[in-house]
Amino acid sequence: MKDFLEKREKGQLLIQRNRRLKENLLRPMQLSISEDGYVHCGDKVMLVNSDYPETEAHLVLGGDLSLCMTPDEIQAHLSDELEVPCGLSAAQTKIPVGRNTFIILSEDRNAMGQVLRYGQNFCLAITGGFEGKMLYLSSDHRTLLKSSKRSWLQEVYLTDEVSYLNCWQAAFLDPQLRLEYEGYPIPANAKVIINHCHTNRGLAAHRHLFLSTYFGKEAEVAAHTHLDSHRVEKPRNHWMLVTGNPRKDLSTMLDLPKPPAEDSRALEQATKALEQAVDPGVQ
Repeated sequence: MKDFLEKREKGQLLIQRNRRLKENLLRPMQLSISEDGYVHCGDKVMLVNSDYPETEAHLVLGGDLSLCMTPDEIQAHLSDELEVPCGLSAAQTKIPVGRNTFIILSEDRNAMGQVLRYGQNFCLAITGGFEGKMLYLSSDHRTLLKSSKRSWLQEVYLTDEVSYLNCWQAAFLDPQLRLEYEGYPIPANAKVIINHCHTNRGLAAHRHLFLSTYFGKEAEVAAHTHLDSHRVEKPRNHWMLVTGNPRKDLSTMLDLPKPPAEDSRALEQATKALEQAVDPGVQ
């Protein structure tokens, strides 16, 4: 009993450590607001794989999925510190918190505030809500002992070691225009392909492969370029660098309602309704 009371006073009980870890990972974060419409080095963003109709699997995790740090479930119950290396997953959350808010860093760390461009090397760092802690999104070639948990493809993880394995590049979505857009600024909240520099594999969200994590059911994330019959990247490789919303009542630009003109289906329905109103005989 004395030992229990002593640990409780020092905050060393497992439940206390567990609570501190969860509070840090779920701590609300403020995303950077883009004033010129582009992404900059030093910006705090969310990496979001937007929702799309999955045709290759029946059971999938729907909705917009954000890239999240995911500590091992057993270690999370035993410690209040982040394990290194730390795992990743894609979760159904659009609220910026400690576990899904990434910081864009230039390769030399000396270009803070400069516009990020297509084809430029950059790093994605995350603190997880902790102070004085910085982990980097990394990947390396698949081996027999090191691969993603469900698909057995190239693993993506977070590490505190700074190396070339931390470097990524953003490519324009349309491969036919990719070369022309090389060196152009990357628009915020636009779909891009994020490729790992060392292995040339694209960051991918596998909605059909579920992981049982400390926070519930989430989807696997790996480094693999999924191409269709036209040699074009599939939506699994499409990511958005989501910035903050200047409106106080909305946290990210994803919360901004889409104009009806941008939704072709809504536009077609409105046109059809107008034609029927003018001529009731129109089907």
